Amino acid sequence: MLANVVLGILGLMAVWFCLVWLKGLKKEESVAPTPHLFTVGFVTNFFDTLGIGSFAPTTAWFKGAGLVKDRIIPGTLNVGHTLPVIVMSFIFIQRVEVEPLTLALMLAAAVIGAYLGADIVSGLPERKVQLGMGIALLITAGFMLLGRLDLMPAGGDAIGLSGTRLIIAVVANFFLGALMTLGIGLYAPCMALIYALGMSPIVAFPIMMGSCAYLMPTASVKFVKNGALNTKAAVGLALGGIPAVFIAAYLVTGLPMNVLTWLVIAVILYTAVTMLRSGMKPSVEAEPVGK
Repeated sequence: MLANVVLGILGLMAVWFCLVWLKGLKKEESVAPTPHLFTVGFVTNFFDTLGIGSFAPTTAWFKGAGLVKDRIIPGTLNVGHTLPVIVMSFIFIQRVEVEPLTLALMLAAAVIGAYLGADIVSGLPERKVQLGMGIALLITAGFMLLGRLDLMPAGGDAIGLSGTRLIIAVVANFFLGALMTLGIGLYAPCMALIYALGMSPIVAFPIMMGSCAYLMPTASVKFVKNGALNTKAAVGLALGGIPAVFIAAYLVTGLPMNVLTWLVIAVILYTAVTMLRSGMKPSVEAEPVGK
């Protein structure tokens, strides 16, 4: 069964990612997260499991509380959220049928995009990261607004694609994988893409979760090797996020998601403006990566 093959490969990627991350830790480096960082991981991954997304809310929290320098937020997001997203995929990806070739090609495209994008993002100066993330947050908020206002494409009933539509899906997912390394969450734009191509709305879930779960270890290894992350914060996201995924997936019902989503949109827009203002300030001496 394709789902078992996909998840088997994903399990191997998770082990590979953990080994690379552990090898990349500096002996003198303290990795124990503070309770605050653990809480960030728990809360953001809790709502990610429910469909709100984690990248934009985490960026807003990091920026607002001054927990992570802007320069290394993209790497911290990707590394820290990798394991919770993999757990999420193991829980959900087997529940929905999707045509094997469509799933495999879209996952592969996202991975290749992330692999190429991570090197570019990890080498960008802080001001460009700030400007890029500010724009990324505006795009994310835009997709969330479209969803809240029922302006997203309605979708169809197809569980797979062929011909021109499949090519469009693969190329688009390649770029979404690359953009995710900058901090643009993949869920909302991937869902819009799937709807626009006439696929069933429910098919969005294995494709977008699988895309994230496959691309994030690939991108994260690049960020780890380049030292472009805050290790304590990333560990906090991972340790806080994994139990949150299980709780949200199995125990939670009845949350006022409409109200929560509007609140998240407001926070994202505020953070986007803050990021853009920071990126437009006169340049100062660059801070070393990973500090």
